[in-house]
Amino acid sequence: VTFGVGVTVFLSAFSQICLYLAKRDFVDHVDHVEVVGVCVSVDASSKLFVYLACAFRYGSEDLDVMGLSFRRDIWIQRVQVYPPVEGNTAKTPMLEFLMKKVGEQGYPFTFQMPTDLPCSVSLQPGPNDSGKACGVDFEIKGYLANVAFNADEVIEKKDTARLMIRKIQFAPASNKAGPKADIAKQFMMTDKPLNVEASLEKEIYYHGDPITVKVKVNNETSKVVKKIKISVEQLTNVALYSSDHYSKTVCCEEHGDTVNANSTLDKSYQITPLLASSTEKRGLSVDGRLKDEDTHLASTTLSQGEKEMQGMIVSYKVRVTLVVSGGG
Repeated sequence: VTFGVGVTVFLSAFSQICLYLAKRDFVDHVDHVEVVGVCVSVDASSKLFVYLACAFRYGSEDLDVMGLSFRRDIWIQRVQVYPPVEGNTAKTPMLEFLMKKVGEQGYPFTFQMPTDLPCSVSLQPGPNDSGKACGVDFEIKGYLANVAFNADEVIEKKDTARLMIRKIQFAPASNKAGPKADIAKQFMMTDKPLNVEASLEKEIYYHGDPITVKVKVNNETSKVVKKIKISVEQLTNVALYSSDHYSKTVCCEEHGDTVNANSTLDKSYQITPLLASSTEKRGLSVDGRLKDEDTHLASTTLSQGEKEMQGMIVSYKVRVTLVVSGGG
């Protein structure tokens, strides 16, 4: 339900609880995260609690059997909303706007996420996979209970309301020069090496931006460079009980430029990694999505480096490969 511009309302059909949010995307600015403002209305005499949880799901929901959940909470914060507890009240312009829509039965409050939480990321399912995708998600849940948390207390579905949100990250503006790497390859039966240098013109690229890769080749050998491959690899570190590392090529292009013996090459190439060209690739990390909306390749995970981050940590690597006659 929408009240005016940008106000999303969640209502559980059989519940006495209504959760109200002004937006569902909250930005991580690296040094701080936007405050999550929530307003809830309740028509009950029981205690009402609301939590915000960041969790990693590493198995489909239909695998949750015999009380075993394939989901691990990375971070969770609970507040008692009703009856109101001193110190839980919050006032922000957005919450004041929500309160005007909800009325006197509304109770406003906020959550403050720490900066060391991962962003909303999921693993792209295969064409025949079903159920909710594995990955990191954020959920706001309101529920009626006697205490904030008791594993033995049974909470009925009609006494709960849920709403998924996303934690997204904006890369700060940067004027830093892009990275540069060089290597010298020595072949048997040759006295001099094949020198290759690759560099990027800037440090940060946004979704859909073409990446310009500058390649310099100094071929002092007797071999011939037959073609040049430029690829972008996505590296995902799943950090939970142990660390698992995954590498997926998200874009690869071949160029027929040759570099003869004792010759040089100085040329720039452009490559644009897009999810549209990898929609069938299972296990690719993509930015979290709400329902079935479109998304894109997962953004690089940025952090201040003060704490070890859990969940899914994403980065990208540009690789330049020279195909040389006679192997190598």
